[in-house]
Amino acid sequence: MMQQSFSNSYLFGGNAPYVEELYEAYLNNPGSVPDNWRAYFDAMQNVPAVDGSNKPDVAHAPVIASFAERAKQGPIRTVTASTDAEMGRKRVAATQLIAAYRFLGNRWANLDPLQRQERPNIPELEPSFYGFTDADQDIVFNISNTYFGPETATLRDLLQALRDTYCRSIGAEFMYVSDPAQKRWLQERLESVRSTPNFSPEKKKHILDRLTAAEGLERYLHTRYVGQKRFSLEGGESFIASLDETIQRAGDKGIQEIVIGMAHRGRLNVLVNTLGKMPQDLFAEFEGKHADDLPAGDVKYHQGFSSDVSTPGGPVHLSLAFNPSHLEIVNPVVEGSVKARMDRRGDKDGSQVMPILVHGDAAFAGQGVVMETLNLAQTRGYGTGGTVHIVINNQIGFTTSDPRDSRSTLYCSDVVKMIEAPVLHVNGDDPEAVILATQIALDYRLEFKKDVVVDIICFRKLGHNEQDTPALTQPLMYKKIGKHPGTRKLYADKLVTQGTIPADAGDAMVKAYRDAMDAGKHTVDPVISNFKSKYAVDWMPFLNRKWTDAADTAVPLAELKRLAARITTVPQNFKVHPLVEKVLADRAAMGQGDMNLDWGMGEHLAYASLVASGYAVRLTGQDAGRGTFVHRHAVLHDQNRERWDAGTFIPLQNISENQASFNVIDSVLSEEAVLGFEYGYSTAEPNTLTIWEAQFGDFANGAQVVIDQFISSGEVKWGRASGLVMMLPHGYEGQGPEHSSARLERYLQLCADNNMQVVQPTTAAQIFHLLRRQMIRLFRKPLVIMTPKSLLRNKDAGSPLSELAKGQFQTVIGEVDEKIDPKKVKRVVACSGKVYYDLVNARKERGASDTAIIRIEQLYPFPHKAFAAELKKFPNFAELVWAQDEPQNQGAWFQIQHNIFENLEDGQKLAYAGRPASASPAVGYYDKHYAQQKALIDTAFSKLKGFVLTK
Repeated sequence: MMQQSFSNSYLFGGNAPYVEELYEAYLNNPGSVPDNWRAYFDAMQNVPAVDGSNKPDVAHAPVIASFAERAKQGPIRTVTASTDAEMGRKRVAATQLIAAYRFLGNRWANLDPLQRQERPNIPELEPSFYGFTDADQDIVFNISNTYFGPETATLRDLLQALRDTYCRSIGAEFMYVSDPAQKRWLQERLESVRSTPNFSPEKKKHILDRLTAAEGLERYLHTRYVGQKRFSLEGGESFIASLDETIQRAGDKGIQEIVIGMAHRGRLNVLVNTLGKMPQDLFAEFEGKHADDLPAGDVKYHQGFSSDVSTPGGPVHLSLAFNPSHLEIVNPVVEGSVKARMDRRGDKDGSQVMPILVHGDAAFAGQGVVMETLNLAQTRGYGTGGTVHIVINNQIGFTTSDPRDSRSTLYCSDVVKMIEAPVLHVNGDDPEAVILATQIALDYRLEFKKDVVVDIICFRKLGHNEQDTPALTQPLMYKKIGKHPGTRKLYADKLVTQGTIPADAGDAMVKAYRDAMDAGKHTVDPVISNFKSKYAVDWMPFLNRKWTDAADTAVPLAELKRLAARITTVPQNFKVHPLVEKVLADRAAMGQGDMNLDWGMGEHLAYASLVASGYAVRLTGQDAGRGTFVHRHAVLHDQNRERWDAGTFIPLQNISENQASFNVIDSVLSEEAVLGFEYGYSTAEPNTLTIWEAQFGDFANGAQVVIDQFISSGEVKWGRASGLVMMLPHGYEGQGPEHSSARLERYLQLCADNNMQVVQPTTAAQIFHLLRRQMIRLFRKPLVIMTPKSLLRNKDAGSPLSELAKGQFQTVIGEVDEKIDPKKVKRVVACSGKVYYDLVNARKERGASDTAIIRIEQLYPFPHKAFAAELKKFPNFAELVWAQDEPQNQGAWFQIQHNIFENLEDGQKLAYAGRPASASPAVGYYDKHYAQQKALIDTAFSKLKGFVLTK
């Protein structure tokens, strides 16, 4: 151990003479050495000498000189101090040279199949930079700090080993990794083989087989379906070999499930040549045939697929995630899906389930969701044990290939340095190097449970799609590409030269693949039929359900009281904050029926009753544990904690002995990646109540792509069901444009085909029954909840405990004031959300007993029967006014008026009461907000004016 420390320390080993020389200079003149060394040597002067004295150290040179002079007088000879110091300097220089190649060798690596740029000038990689000359080439150095094999080597051999390892077909970047063990692991894997593959003939033939399949499919489709878009992989065929190696090797090492996310480039190739989709099924899609069970469907290069393949370690389930055209947005969706599968298996560290994300070079550097997703990688709530990233780096993004325009970083993968993920850049024209890099990357992920990148630098033979003419904007690049024989041909010729295969074997493999295509047969032999893992989820019970299906969401009173006691009990000697102590005391009283329940207690009892019944709950978002508005307190904090990473208690994890899990996660400051993650989680786990809560409702704007492309349309495009819940704080209380509206109108605009539910509950009992309904009813559709802010503590919004023990979620709440005589009602005011309480108070002040107020709690799917039933209670009303807080062009008005109008009878009128149309969601001045609020309330009770519809 001590020897290892000495060899690694900058004060010992080969550096010792150099340090001695510095110290000698310091003793002669302290100002002649760098400040950091002077401070170090100054400190040494305060250390007692070996004899215990405090005498200052003296210069060593005179002592050495006297010994040297004495040696001249006898037979013994020794080197001079200057010679020894020079040799010490060279030892240090050799160490610096090794470090330079580890850091910068990738800059000289032979990575580009097109050889478009000259090798950069990197002086640090030249021996002369360190003072070495040709005369030094045969000096022997100790290189025990490398993994090349022998402990000593000449400078000549050392330089050759460094260039073989770091400057050939693999360019490694990893020296920014802060963990020394990880760096040493990577150095050993690369240097021990000098980054040079040594595969068996059988392995080489398999690589050629995968290249043949990759190229064969593209060329077959190109001739059979001329001009049709497929986003060809030609030029990047090594990717298919890399993906095959990742899957087979992962299976051999214990991985049982892999979820793959990728964009459209090469997707059809993966479907057929990796996942084993029948070619005849793909051909049918090219010919316009499709399943009729989806309302919308999607193009073929967005389709997902799943299969089970054989590996040396047993079956591996593969899932290719469905993906829209929005590049990289599938990344967090894949990670969420993997997390759900891990949780289902009890896989804590990703030893059984693994994500693979495939990127294009331009999107990897350009799309912000990449960074957001990477930032989740090592967090407790979102970590998946590391992701294998594979970049199909064809050096062009659509029509942009000039590095002065494509990015501001050296490599497209530089963003991963934020999480210290190693990157192995590799020349796509060297398939064996690609496989070696893939093996190292996968093993790193499995060993350290961290992200890793294989950057396959290749080219794009055709345009962005098959209808493009790329030479219009890249004439030089496409001249080079036009002369390129193809990766498969290069590798086949290499194997023939080596004697690995006969001269005609390559052409025979091409013909065999084309024959398989003509027959529409499988091209992946190890695909397993009729295999079903015990961890597979059966979605059949959740399909073809209706939102009107009944759900018994009531909980017996005795059980509610038991649950209330559990969620208000804290461990002994656990000191909660005085404010939280008051909250818990009030909740205990609520649980006994002594106080009306507030929103937070209604929510807590919903979660408690669900986990007690076997339904897991996953609640995430910024401030999710406490709640943005300090109402939830799902996580309690010991005020006397002594460690930063201890002293928390979650009552909902202590409901009963065999309860389901309850996880509440304070997310990173991200909307797009976190919401995408939770969507992915919900699509893989229908038996968990998966909730994402926005800090403020309109913060979901940053995740609009996830809402548009996945949540609202995923089922009609791809048949992917999701029970995801979005909680979006919404309410006009004078907090300005960004903290008022959750943009309710946007969600309602997306509603069709019964694709999701949009609700705005107004009482504690309503949120209780709503959350329970989402799980107990076998109906899995996204649920968007406009959650309140001021109503969280509004006593009028409270509910007695008894309302949780009976009833259900009410899509419409009719008039509740018994003093209102239905026969005398002339006007009905319909509304949703917080404005209801403002209207009730105004009616009381005005004595408007001829006006009834009803709440539409579920805005979509619109509850026609319940709404009509409420209107029928008022036989004599002639006017219906829709009142809302939001501006006229926002909120529910434009999306709901036709539903309301449909339920009116001839002669009845429909009018609007609310803020005028506005470009901004809300005003920023409180006095203006107050004036607008007063005006809309006045309009609701005044004579009809403005826009009026008569039935």
